[in-house]
Amino acid sequence: MNNRNQVEKIKKMYPAGTRIELLSTMDDQQGVEKGTKGTVILVDDIGTIHMKWDNGRGLGLIPGEDNFKVLSRPQEEEIKESDEPSEEQSQGMGGMSL
Repeated sequence: MNNRNQVEKIKKMYPAGTRIELLSTMDDQQGVEKGTKGTVILVDDIGTIHMKWDNGRGLGLIPGEDNFKVLSRPQEEEIKESDEPSEEQSQGMGGMSL
């Protein structure tokens, strides 16, 4: 189990949208073969990297246990844009300002 600082570091290293290629896992029976590529969905509070693999599987990665490489990371601007509320969200509930 990772401590809070380690988890925060993992979250910064592997933000949502990061593309990863699997090299090997500690549990090869989960249907995600070596060389499979996927996209990070999120990193949870214990440091597991939740993935959407291109083969449709959803196996999470455990840094330090599973071997993988980063293919690409989302651009900084893409992250900022997704963090900004949409016009709909900024209107508040039911289009009324709160």
